[in-house]
Amino acid sequence: MRFVRKVRSELEAPREERAFGSGWISGSFALLAGIVGFMMVVVLRNPSLTSVPQLAVVHESVLFRLAVYLVLASGFVLAALSLVLRRDKTLGTAAMVVTLLGTMIGSLPAHRDIQIGGIFFGIDFFILNVLFTGFLFIPIERLFAQNRTQEIFRDEWREDLFYYLVSSLFVQILTYLTLAPSNFIIHANDVGTVRSWARGLPWIIQLVAIMLLTDIAQYWLHRAFHRVPFLWRFHSVHHSARAMDWIAGARMHFVEIIVLRAVTATPALVIGFDESAIQVYMLIVYVYSTFIHSNLRGSFGFLEKILVVPRFHHWHHGIEEEAVDVNFAIHFPFIDRLFGTHHLPNGRWPAAYGVAGHPVPRGYWKQLLYPFRR
Repeated sequence: MRFVRKVRSELEAPREERAFGSGWISGSFALLAGIVGFMMVVVLRNPSLTSVPQLAVVHESVLFRLAVYLVLASGFVLAALSLVLRRDKTLGTAAMVVTLLGTMIGSLPAHRDIQIGGIFFGIDFFILNVLFTGFLFIPIERLFAQNRTQEIFRDEWREDLFYYLVSSLFVQILTYLTLAPSNFIIHANDVGTVRSWARGLPWIIQLVAIMLLTDIAQYWLHRAFHRVPFLWRFHSVHHSARAMDWIAGARMHFVEIIVLRAVTATPALVIGFDESAIQVYMLIVYVYSTFIHSNLRGSFGFLEKILVVPRFHHWHHGIEEEAVDVNFAIHFPFIDRLFGTHHLPNGRWPAAYGVAGHPVPRGYWKQLLYPFRR
């Protein structure tokens, strides 16, 4: 545990200790490459237990296996460079250990894959989540940051990364519970005519309709999470983040994830839009949710009147009184205008973020239990 704390301390080192040539950059990237490579090796050795079935075709590709070797090799080289350049050898040592461990596991003799009753944990889904959003938003936030003093490894970043891990590992159960309400409605009612009509609409119209229906559904559910005290205890975990960036949106209580996904997905699934349109929407909402939580400055001009942008959603997370119970929409701000909850003062941003008094404890497990305590 002491070594882990030293690694954490090194990652969060002061800015002057992270200058180019100090070995911090190579050490941090080496640790990232080592962890990613290790996880990819685990997925390759036990795909049925650790992989999302839809990604099986990716794992069987020669390019994927080549990518594993390149990632591990990069981790090794960068770790060695960090060990040479940096006075404190913690980062380089940690990266080297993880990289070599992944290499050793990958070189072991082939064995029968482990499978437990069709259950799987989405380790590969977690890797794609973090790599895709991280590589997309971290450079953008560095260039166009609203809060320029906020670091990549800001306070509480470990908690939010763990939220990413949990929601990715349990993607199977989350998907099942998301689909359960719509499956029940479809089997209990004759909606064949409506579904045929919906599938006959132009594809782009279907996509816009899905965005609109889900936004209306989540608006009222989101508003309920703020107004009903029992629901607010779950939602306050999401609002407890005191800094906004690409990873802050991942902080969401497990119960809220289940309820939110199930309710908002039901209209589109019951109506029966084309599967490709629903899948594209899932990608859009995933990236869009990351975008509106991100640490990005700018007013975005006329787009602020049409689409939700970071400044709009940042006001939803603001800690001051004027930011309470406003801006519930995720895609279309006109929904908030329609129901009297729109708030976007010209050129201003919230002074701080979080819940007044900061009643929500820090740490994933404490936050998981928080809504159930008196």
